[in-house]
Amino acid sequence: MTKLLPGVLAMAIVVVASNILVQFLLLGGLLTWGAITYPFAFLVTDVMNRVYGPQTARRVVLAGFLVGVLCSLIGSQIMLEGDGYTYAAVPLRVAVASGVAFLAAQLTDIFVFNRMRGGAWWNAPLISSVAGSLLDTALFFTIAFAAFLSFGPTADSQISWAWDAASFLNVGPDVPLWISLAVADWMVKMALVLIALVPFRIITKNVTQNPA
Repeated sequence: MTKLLPGVLAMAIVVVASNILVQFLLLGGLLTWGAITYPFAFLVTDVMNRVYGPQTARRVVLAGFLVGVLCSLIGSQIMLEGDGYTYAAVPLRVAVASGVAFLAAQLTDIFVFNRMRGGAWWNAPLISSVAGSLLDTALFFTIAFAAFLSFGPTADSQISWAWDAASFLNVGPDVPLWISLAVADWMVKMALVLIALVPFRIITKNVTQNPA
């Protein structure tokens, strides 16, 4: 339990902060502040995997998943008003997408990390985080916003704004808005994957004498 606690607390902080900060937009709505904090979940998972192994890392991920579910349940009960109608702060599709993407991406990160564990110190966290981030972005935005999926008229109406045509990344040809949101999110994740290598190395070197 002692070795679990720091990871569980760190993951809970990342998940809760991301669920709160997703309400605040950046770059004309292409990003949210939550997109900046959420990728650090991969850092938490990778540090726990390196120091304590995959079983402990999976337990930390499960704790983060349960915290995310709780945040979604709370968000689904918060009703907002706009354009003459009332809607939940966390629509059903978004809640499902968030949970599925988080769990699948983090478990993939752990699996890939273990396959790459024997290489240079940066191989495992870099490649596993890239793989997990790609899967996370693809699953979340497809389940949450893709028009070819349907959760029923009521659920779909809450996210139909994401189907509106808009300039790709605010500069290119018109595409469904959710495509630009997904690409912008993926680009941020890739940048933070590289940045996170620095704290990963510092933390693992301080915690263990065999970080590689």
